[in-house]
Parts: sequence; C-alpha cells; structure tokens
Amino acid sequence: TGDMVHESAVARWLEIVGGALFVSSRERRRMKQRPMISVDVRKPTVEEQRTLWRQALGEAAGSLDGRVDDLVSQFSLSAPAIRAACVEAVGRASLHAGEQPGDVSLGGRVWEACCALSRPQLGDLAQRIESVARWNDLVLPEMQVQTLHDIALHVRQRLKVYETWGFARKSTRGLGISALFAGPSGTGKTMAAEVLANELRLDLYRIDLSQVVSKYIGETEKNLRRVFDAAEDGGSILLFDEADALFGKRSEVRDSHDRYANIEVSYLLQRMEAYRGLAILTTNLKEALDTAFLRRLRFVVQFPFPDPVQRAEI
Repeated sequence: TGDMVHESAVARWLEIVGGALFVSSRERRRMKQRPMISVDVRKPTVEEQRTLWRQALGEAAGSLDGRVDDLVSQFSLSAPAIRAACVEAVGRASLHAGEQPGDVSLGGRVWEACCALSRPQLGDLAQRIESVARWNDLVLPEMQVQTLHDIALHVRQRLKVYETWGFARKSTRGLGISALFAGPSGTGKTMAAEVLANELRLDLYRIDLSQVVSKYIGETEKNLRRVFDAAEDGGSILLFDEADALFGKRSEVRDSHDRYANIEVSYLLQRMEAYRGLAILTTNLKEALDTAFLRRLRFVVQFPFPDPVQRAEI
C-alpha cells in the first residue's frame, strides 16, 4: 500500500511540474496530460562493454593479457558497475603491490570485484554455497569426468561461439547452458557442481524449492523470475537440487490446476534457454522429469553408484 501511495504521488508531481523534465525508470511510464518521448536505454552490447572495460582500466588493460573477453563473456555489467569494479581492483592491486609473486593478479582482482558487484540478492529463495571441492575430490568414471570438463569449456568459450562465430545473431533461443546430474543420493552430484563453480570461479547458489514452489497460481513463476533476473548480470551457477519436485512430467489437462502446473514447467524451460549462466538440475529420478527437459538439456551426466574400487578410493 505504501508503494502505491508513493507511486501515485510521483505520478501527480510529474504531471504538474513545469519545464523540461528527464525521467529515468525501469518501466515505461505513461502520462495522462503531458506529452512525453520515451527512449529505451538497453544494457551495453558486448563490443560496448569491451570498450568500457578498456577505458576504465586505462594503461592497466594491457596487463590483463586478453582477460577482458573473459569478463565480457561472463558478466553483463552497466558502465557504472564496470568503472566501480576497475576502481576497486586497481586500488587493491596498488595496496598489495609489495606482496610476493604468485599472489592474486590484477585480472584476478577484477574478476573478484565483478563477482561481488553482480552477486544476486535472492533473499530466502536460494542459498550461496561455499565451493571447496576440486577435481581430485571427484571419484567418477572417466566419461563423466570428461563431460564435466566439457561443461566448463562450453561456459568459457560461449562468447567465441555466440558472438565471434555469430550463432547469437541467428537465434536468441537455446543460448543458455543447462545440465542434468542424475543418480542416487550420495554419488557426488552436488560436489560436481561445486567443482565446476571452483573451476569457473563463479558463485554457486542452491535454489530452495520449498520457497520457490507455491500453491498459489502464478507465484511459482514469479519466484523463478526473481531467481533468474537476480542472477543474470553475473551468470552465477544455479543448482536446482531434487529438480523432479518442480520439473515433473506435464500431465493431461483435466482442470485448471493441471493447466497452471504445465505453465510452470513451460516457463522454466523458456528461462533456462535464455539464461546466460549455467543452470544445473539434479535428480534421483531421471524418468520422472518431463521429456521436453531432457530434449533441451545440453548435458546429461549419469552419476553411478560407486563400485568397490571407487568406494575404496573414496
């Protein structure tokens, strides 16, 4: 109610104030009595972000050894955010200039600053996981390990594929990177997500399905929108644990509840295809997932129960 009163007061003030007026807003405004020209200001393009990074870093840009493309590939930041990340990183680098070789480089500090600036505010919808697992902590067959390496490679090289090779100009669909980790409990699915987060130096968020899924019509989609919108700028890794609880098979529509349940699954498919980060689903029951998910997931990794040799290694 307070927001409605505030919005109403702002709208009245905009109508009566005299002279030229510039208004910035997330949503397009409509005036009842006052003529207005609306201009959409979009986020900087990939090339514009490159230019902004080089301008903000100045002479220090040369010491990044091509890391600017990595930053542009992973983070979608505004001009003020890019300048803030550079100021923080260069300042920290100057502060620690006397440290021993092998300490964090300028490129590493810029990356850390970007992660901090784009860290999503997900409230009670997700839990940030401190990723400590490494590749040598995983005990899996060679084929599964290779697939995990392929996932990391796809995330790193997406800028080259989408922008340099031009795939993003052909279609805006299917640009997201999604993976399904399927297998019994305790086989290393969450640990594998941690390994990828460590390898890619990204934040990992476990989505709390108990908070996302709602019995009220339309609320689940709103919660999913909050998750994806908040994580978009930094491309954090999103982990939907026990995904079959949310992404089960779509059923034949017998009543309104079936129809809205199917809408939830369809909405998530659309958001995962458009999400610029990595979305990981885990499940103990692969056969319970909607078949449309399995067709559109880029990677499916089956985590087998460890055999005696693997159990001894663990």
